[in-house]
Amino acid sequence: MHRFCASAVLALAGVGTLATGALADGRLEARYKLSLAGLELGRAAFVLEVDEKAYTASGSARLTGVVQAVSSAKGTAGARGQIERGLLAPRAFAMEAESDRKSEAIRMVMSGSAVMEANVVPPVMPTPDRIPLTDKDKKGVLDPMSAALILVPGTEAPLSAKACERTLSIFDGRQRYDLTLSFERMEDVKAEKGYAGPSVVCRVSYRPVAGHKPNRVGVKYMMNNKEIYVWLAPVAGTRMLVPFRAAVTTAIGVAELEAQSFVTEPMVGKRATPTRAAIP
Repeated sequence: MHRFCASAVLALAGVGTLATGALADGRLEARYKLSLAGLELGRAAFVLEVDEKAYTASGSARLTGVVQAVSSAKGTAGARGQIERGLLAPRAFAMEAESDRKSEAIRMVMSGSAVMEANVVPPVMPTPDRIPLTDKDKKGVLDPMSAALILVPGTEAPLSAKACERTLSIFDGRQRYDLTLSFERMEDVKAEKGYAGPSVVCRVSYRPVAGHKPNRVGVKYMMNNKEIYVWLAPVAGTRMLVPFRAAVTTAIGVAELEAQSFVTEPMVGKRATPTRAAIP
């Protein structure tokens, strides 16, 4: 569940195609709250800039509320890539996280939807109960943050059932897994600041492929979990959608990620000024 929630903050949802036409420039600054059974657990921030040829994204997160009194933890992540023939083509991904007990760093270089280099600290140690990663598992994949960006095909409105019709193949440096999205409904959402309007709600199913321990209770629970959803909202000036909200039912309540601020604007005719998402 922790890995899925991190993906929700920095990486949930999909990648699609653009059938025709150029992608207009757009920018998004969003801030999210993570809660469990109504109790705040953390805060996250996300910044995205995209044009017809490339994209850059960055995110940050930290524990807050009563959890912070028990353990301090924070992390940052970033990704960049090209848009080639209407598809996202990731080029680089980096993540750093630290807590009271340990620190972690992952850096990947990608080309042609394949991981060319990956540096993971601390490294994953092989064990008899872990499904080993192979070279095949590092091909035809997205990094977690690029997987948070959806390009909807065709000329119809991006906010439609088509946005959910996809399976995402993701490699996060340690594990290879699939997230399969299916259309659930349309629903209006409203941030305290910024966007208010329709979103498309997708049901999500999780299937681990490699790098995981199949006998772990958490892995089995997430594989069988039918109550995982993501709400997708548009980035102004583009055919791109990103998560506005995500919810995962757990044994002790619903883990929920929801935008408190979702400020987006078209950037046509404006100079891009990429910035990192500061720790919220």
